[in-house]
Amino acid sequence: MVQNNLENKIKIYEIEEQMKIIQKGAAQLISEEELRQKLRNALREKRPLTVKLGLDPSAPDIHLGHAVVLRKIKQMQDLGHQAIIIIGDFTGRIGDPTGKSKTRKPLSQEQVLKNADTYTKQIFKILDPAKTTVRFNSEWLSKLNFEEVIKLASSITVARLLERDDFKSRFRANEPIGLHEFFYPLMQAYDSVEIEADIELGGTDQTFNILMGRNLQSSMELERQIALFMPILEGLDGIEKMSKSLGNYIGIFEPAEVMYKKVMEIPDHLILRYFELATDEHPDKIEEIKKQLKEGKNPRDIKLELANIITGLYHSTQDVQRAKEYFETVFQKGELPEDMPEFSIPTTILSLLDLTPLLLEQGFIKSGSEFRRLILQGGIQINGEKVKDLDYKLDTDIVILRLGKKKFIRLLLN
Repeated sequence: MVQNNLENKIKIYEIEEQMKIIQKGAAQLISEEELRQKLRNALREKRPLTVKLGLDPSAPDIHLGHAVVLRKIKQMQDLGHQAIIIIGDFTGRIGDPTGKSKTRKPLSQEQVLKNADTYTKQIFKILDPAKTTVRFNSEWLSKLNFEEVIKLASSITVARLLERDDFKSRFRANEPIGLHEFFYPLMQAYDSVEIEADIELGGTDQTFNILMGRNLQSSMELERQIALFMPILEGLDGIEKMSKSLGNYIGIFEPAEVMYKKVMEIPDHLILRYFELATDEHPDKIEEIKKQLKEGKNPRDIKLELANIITGLYHSTQDVQRAKEYFETVFQKGELPEDMPEFSIPTTILSLLDLTPLLLEQGFIKSGSEFRRLILQGGIQINGEKVKDLDYKLDTDIVILRLGKKKFIRLLLN
């Protein structure tokens, strides 16, 4: 009897611990009690839950904003669950709604496969390959016959489909909506039926599609999936969502020095949000950080810890240490201006003198002879150190170039 009570307490603790981790940073969970029951059943049956993420076959360069959902899946993998990543190759070939006013151009099979390969290479920077299965929804969608498609379509009304924001706005504006577009959320929902998903993740912009998956599973007498929605992560400006086009992003493949410095540029009011959405730190640790901030600890000190953690998720311990030392040397002790111009330069530029055309084009120097004279006279500094060698090799990923006393340039080597 005592043994049974102890075992029950351990199970309850384990379930509540998982609930705490899964819900960390989430915008919405539908529903909490259903998830708790799924965890109870999985624990009793000693099996993992199936976590679904659907991806369209475009090929983005993943940044921390994209990684929010992937990090949550990684946290669930660490709890013992399995992920199924579904590449929407079938929907990508016929075109699908973008959430905007126009339909997305269909992709060729070759484009879809190429983009899918790019995607999988990037997601395994975060996810555990041993606990991840990648599937293409053409496996099942391409095999449905017309009778099955009609039967599938009968499970939902046009009125329900028009509740989706982009369809609703386009209908009211009398803009065309292709009949095939109505099938897109239905096909994505059918993916959940096919793999019998226990949990589906997505951003808050995927609410309609993910909830449709729940409804379709229920209509086919399957246990409904949990819908877990993750919020949009703000970028370095602290206002707009993280986006490469806005330049307010932190890319997961950026050099450690660049990533570290960018994390240090996060506005103080977003420190906790980045801890919640961009790291795998335990909720209890985040509560402690929240307490430290409330008690007056310097946000800069906490941000240094955040920079170490985030950079460490994507780089080796040695790289993180070098990035930390680089930041302290160049940005803290050097008292460099925050608004210095920044340029990406190709790796064909190997030496200091190779920079001459760029500096002339941007108006930083008047002539090549002036630049050579500055070098020989010790008027040039690279990453805080004086350089007098004309053939000085540029062998780091990021270079802070100082011309004379007041001109600073940040150079990123591609």
